[in-house]
Amino acid sequence: MSIFTSPTAEDVNGSILKIQSGHNVLVRQPNGDVRSIKIDRDSTVVVGRLGSFHANELIGHPYGFSYEMVNKQLKVLPVRTLEEVEDTDATNELINDGEFVQPLTLEEIQTLKQSGVHASEIIKKQIEQHANYSLKTEYSKDKYKKRKEAKYSKSFTTIEPTIYNVCNYWFNKDQNRIRDIRPDTLSQILTMANIQPGGRYLAVDDASGLVVAAILERLGGSGMLLTICDTDSPPAYPVVANMNFSPDMVQSVLISLNWANSEQEYVSVHAPVEVPADEIRSDRQKTRLRKRKAAYDLLENTREELFGGEFEALVLASQYEPSGIIDRLVPYLAGSASIVAHSPHSQPLVDLQNKLRNTPGFLGPSLTEGWLRQYQVLPGRTHPTMNTSGSGGYILHAIKVSAVAPNAGRF
Repeated sequence: MSIFTSPTAEDVNGSILKIQSGHNVLVRQPNGDVRSIKIDRDSTVVVGRLGSFHANELIGHPYGFSYEMVNKQLKVLPVRTLEEVEDTDATNELINDGEFVQPLTLEEIQTLKQSGVHASEIIKKQIEQHANYSLKTEYSKDKYKKRKEAKYSKSFTTIEPTIYNVCNYWFNKDQNRIRDIRPDTLSQILTMANIQPGGRYLAVDDASGLVVAAILERLGGSGMLLTICDTDSPPAYPVVANMNFSPDMVQSVLISLNWANSEQEYVSVHAPVEVPADEIRSDRQKTRLRKRKAAYDLLENTREELFGGEFEALVLASQYEPSGIIDRLVPYLAGSASIVAHSPHSQPLVDLQNKLRNTPGFLGPSLTEGWLRQYQVLPGRTHPTMNTSGSGGYILHAIKVSAVAPNAGRF
């Protein structure tokens, strides 16, 4: 069983999640690249160089299907099975890759594509006219076909919006925006923080909402997640949009405060929320006052939730110095609550570890670095991939001790 739970792959009733209008859908192209497309009813979706199709063709279909684009229509492709390649006595030592090995020119290929010839026919013609194809090993032939399919095929596969897939997509797209958090690192963060449905958690997320999205997926619509951020309004978390959560899974769980409002002594400055009845001159003004009062009540209720404490874990993935964040928020943690801090650099967490070791109220501060090596798994060709990521960052974990002397747990 995966260490990532996946409530987004199925809805609350256990039925298969289907693509709906408004979803941000991840699609894998023939060359292996993954991109995000927005599906809106009655619109046209462009998938890079592959072409375009009508969005209504995809709405209502389950995730995980493969499609081929034909005249802006989608054709569902059958599931491809993994076939074992039989090795032969052929070698590649007699192959001469000169410019005349493939007589089919680029202009001829473009003419075939423009005339509507299917990608499989183009590949077949290239194989037939390839001077050295018969000299290749079976493995080389298979790689040659896949390389040509990636070049000419107009197909794609929709990917389930699980936190693993979304994290992998963002890490490959721009790992700096998610602070170098790899899927394996994210799974360790969730495990160390003991995230589970119904819990109450604090988070400081400057990783484009990756940590917030992962916690929301684990909570599954029950519990509370309070995030501390820089903005007065609810922060924009782009990663959360890729998860396609239902409004109930977010609105009933996620609340936020800015750093100023997280101070108990801070008094916010705001417009008056109550006005004498004789000063209300229009329904528009009444509506504006009602919205202002609702926003004020939400802010005060959120502050009361924070100051009430008893949160079960604090998760940090922030650009700010971690010891200051922990000093501010640790009083609101319950006894035996986990503290998990991630950083793409080791030194801030090394300094934090030394401070926690010398501060009463913290148990077992440990610093770890994840290591990941991906493998190609194919019959007869299973081996580590040639390239791998350098690091997924560093994680510090500690436990807050409940019964300690007054003022313990503060630096």
